[in-house]
Amino acid sequence: MTPPIYIDFLNRFDVEALKISNDEILEAIQSSLLMQGKGETSIEPRMHIQPRAGVEGHFNVLRGWIGGAIDSAGTKVVGDFVDNFKEDRPSEYGLLTLFNPKNGAPKAIIDATGITDMRTGAITALGAKYLAPSEPKVLAHIGSRGTAYWNVRLLCSLYKFDEVRIHSKRAESRNAFAEKLRQDLNREILVKDNWKDCIEDADIVVEASRLLEPEALFKTAWIKKGSLVIPYGTMSAVELNILDNMDKIVMDDWGQAHGKFGSLRAHVDNGLLTKESLHAELGEIVAGKKAGRNNDNENILFWHRGLSLSDIALGHAMLEKSKALNLGQRLRYY
Repeated sequence: MTPPIYIDFLNRFDVEALKISNDEILEAIQSSLLMQGKGETSIEPRMHIQPRAGVEGHFNVLRGWIGGAIDSAGTKVVGDFVDNFKEDRPSEYGLLTLFNPKNGAPKAIIDATGITDMRTGAITALGAKYLAPSEPKVLAHIGSRGTAYWNVRLLCSLYKFDEVRIHSKRAESRNAFAEKLRQDLNREILVKDNWKDCIEDADIVVEASRLLEPEALFKTAWIKKGSLVIPYGTMSAVELNILDNMDKIVMDDWGQAHGKFGSLRAHVDNGLLTKESLHAELGEIVAGKKAGRNNDNENILFWHRGLSLSDIALGHAMLEKSKALNLGQRLRYY
């Protein structure tokens, strides 16, 4: 007799009820990076679906597998629609599906809107853990929607910054973002009304802008010696000469370098960034196969595109915690 198949379902309310901690998020994502560095994963380049002309949005489709104790294959589909704020909606909706890699049976369906934000913030923070100067004092963050909150929250969980600066295009957006950070992190947040005042002299710069088309608003001349720059906006905001100012360029996965979108899209297309000029993937550094930062004088750029491996690892951690807390629903599939 064919064995029955059940699917665990976690909706947005279940994910929120988990109250997953900063450390739990970072631990899950670090485990996926370690497995990637050891070669115990499989990952495919992301795909994009453009639904129709005239709509400022698209779908991202991510696919992968992680072995070891996680041992799950998974796909995540994210709708990324920048005008959603006009209807008081999140910029992204996401759904993660997990599968048994031994027989192909589905295991879980999980709301991935929160997962996307958390895991992106964790990759940003873990990139800093291995690539930032030893005692960063000033954090500059461009962008206030989507993944911005978890970038700042998780970076502040790792470092005691003297200053945290933020900027985004709309004053109401950046002011509301700053107020939420003040309340949740119990610290002062400086709101800047332009890119230069936010970025100049910062030790860590995260660029997570939501531009409608590429525009070089982030000037290379503003980069402080010995800093870590993390640009990952969907549309590029950096200048073509930014790599000339870098001692090392690190990615989360070189296989994601080619595609329709990305902060360093033009650099790859014009041969300014190649597999040979890339210093390392972050997983290689986490696994000890390549060096991270060697000294505080290095300028390092970390470009992360977002990996299905991070989604799978965090989804797996949430699923395990939900079972312990008796959260979610179990659906008969077969």
